[in-house]
Amino acid sequence: MVQTAPRPRAGDTVTSVGDRRAKGLSGNSVGLLGSAVIGVSTVAPVYCLTSTLGPTVGQVGVQMPAVFLAGFLPMLLVAFAYRELNKAVPDCGTSFTWTVQAFGPRVGWMCGWGLVIATIIVLSNLAGVATSFFYLLLGRITGSDHLAGLDGNRPVHVLTCLVLIAVATAVSYRGMTATKGVQYALVGLQLAVLAVFVTMALVKARNGGLPGSVGFSWSWLDPFAVRSFAAFTAGLSLSIFMFWGWDACLTVNEETQGSAKTPGRAALISMAVLVGSYLLTAVAAQMFAGVGTEGTGLGNPGTADNVFAALADPVLGTVLGVLLFVAVLASAAASLQTTFLPVARTVLAMSTYQALPPSFARIHPRFKSPGRATVAAGVATGVFYAAMSFLSQNVLIDTIYALGLMICFYYSITAFACAWYFRGELGRSVRDALFKGVFPLLGGVLLAAVFGKTLYDMWNPAYGSGSSVMGVGSVFVIGVGLLLLGVVLMLLMRRRSPAFFRGEVLTRSTPALVVED
Repeated sequence: MVQTAPRPRAGDTVTSVGDRRAKGLSGNSVGLLGSAVIGVSTVAPVYCLTSTLGPTVGQVGVQMPAVFLAGFLPMLLVAFAYRELNKAVPDCGTSFTWTVQAFGPRVGWMCGWGLVIATIIVLSNLAGVATSFFYLLLGRITGSDHLAGLDGNRPVHVLTCLVLIAVATAVSYRGMTATKGVQYALVGLQLAVLAVFVTMALVKARNGGLPGSVGFSWSWLDPFAVRSFAAFTAGLSLSIFMFWGWDACLTVNEETQGSAKTPGRAALISMAVLVGSYLLTAVAAQMFAGVGTEGTGLGNPGTADNVFAALADPVLGTVLGVLLFVAVLASAAASLQTTFLPVARTVLAMSTYQALPPSFARIHPRFKSPGRATVAAGVATGVFYAAMSFLSQNVLIDTIYALGLMICFYYSITAFACAWYFRGELGRSVRDALFKGVFPLLGGVLLAAVFGKTLYDMWNPAYGSGSSVMGVGSVFVIGVGLLLLGVVLMLLMRRRSPAFFRGEVLTRSTPALVVED
């Protein structure tokens, strides 16, 4: 049996913007460390590295570390926006709630939709990656090509994906206590293996004698040395994707100790850990393997989708090399589980404020988690991945390519919302002007520019899998189609819940309504 968060009624007492929302979540169950771990875990750093090092080198060569730094910049600027908004409105709806208060219900609803649909795509992708590495690891440990080849069996692959999604949903359903315990172990394993890999790669590269290895140069950190603007923007898109997910620690703000300040600090810690691990790994891998297009070179197109599989044995040896496969699997599995947190809590908030059906606002009485929203996210992910897999492999690939559009969409809107929401405070001090206005606005502009460039590139059928619909790239059709689907659903909800869309439930540019018992 579940309970539903109460809705504002005439005569109810309302509290100020800084108070917690009456959604029934388990308060004070996550500390600063736990919140930062959730942010790192959702990004899946080891998986991002093994799947992105190769393609990034293919675009920008030895300037890969510089492009990683360039991708970090807009994310850092947006993180400042999240921190400031969370201080003022520590609500688990994050982007949705903040954007409604800045720009009104329609823009806020679409921002929430962008987060939800991006997360569903990521969850389905992570389930597929975890499945692939599960069978790859089994084949590696047992020496059986048959076990490793099961990943290519579509029914077996999809069935395994559904099992992993169900397990991740169950862990998230049991609340923050279960989530936190699993994440400490999985994130700790990832970072430990990365540290071992970086250390051994640097030692072997400095000892010399390796084919393709190169010496470190500070010019690797110069983004202006990239051969063309087109190559830079392509690499930048990959880099931005590598940092996506850190905002998960903000969506558990109502369950965090010190909800106004701790989540923002955790976001910045997560970003620091991510950029540090990315730069160290990029430099170490580049020094060890070089950027050649053959053998273990990072530019080899044959190993671009899984660089660590090619570097595991040369860097760590046959025995320790298995750890890299374990780390990638752990990375995908950990991210699969924590990525349920932002989508479930966004749906919970949207339902609480009457932007979605009220059933999604139900809280499990024992686990104090958004049970109905979590299960709905799990079902949506499973159905989405199974349908896309059996429909067409190209459609599945193009859906993943469309993800960048959704990420830039809701991050940029949230950044702009920060500058607008605090517009009356920007003249109070230099700090307010920078962290509430200039930095968020600059981050929003940068991500909006990437959004526009990506939208333009997607029109070309060569983008993604190479498939098209009536001469238009299928990635464009999927990306724009998903956003238009959000518009349709919003119009349907406006008929069902007119009070929210009239701005009567969550008011524009004013504190959110919170019901006190």
